[in-house]
Amino acid sequence: MNNDEFALRIGTVRTKLYKTALTYLESEALAIDAVDEAVYKALCGKWRLRQPEYFDTWITRILINECYNELRRQKRYQPLEALPDTAVEEFDSLPLREALQKLPQDLKDVIILRFFGGYTVAETAQALRIPPGTVATRQRKALQLLRLELEEEVLL
Repeated sequence: MNNDEFALRIGTVRTKLYKTALTYLESEALAIDAVDEAVYKALCGKWRLRQPEYFDTWITRILINECYNELRRQKRYQPLEALPDTAVEEFDSLPLREALQKLPQDLKDVIILRFFGGYTVAETAQALRIPPGTVATRQRKALQLLRLELEEEVLL
């Protein structure tokens, strides 16, 4: 893959990457930085991509790793309460954000990619390096937990 092809492919997935990073990091500035860093790392390591048809999931995996790195950095430098409270409009509902934060990380990853990132089951499976059946199971389990959590919120 040459630089022109790389730039074209990045142009097609950049919005998805941004939405995914924004959901993970809940800060526009951090999301932009994470996407930029992921694109830079992908550009430097594009020779490692053996199958160009998996470009989208390959760069998504790089982005997820970068988001995890940023979250670890934030934990070291700031208490959670001090983090900015910015998120995408669909995610801005406080009960949904709190319910999503309570999910185990493996379930949260699937929900973020599937519903906030717009990835298919197959793309999510490739990005997380798990079988598609596991994605479906985790999605079902996560949605059940979210439903229970949000129903409790409505009852209170």
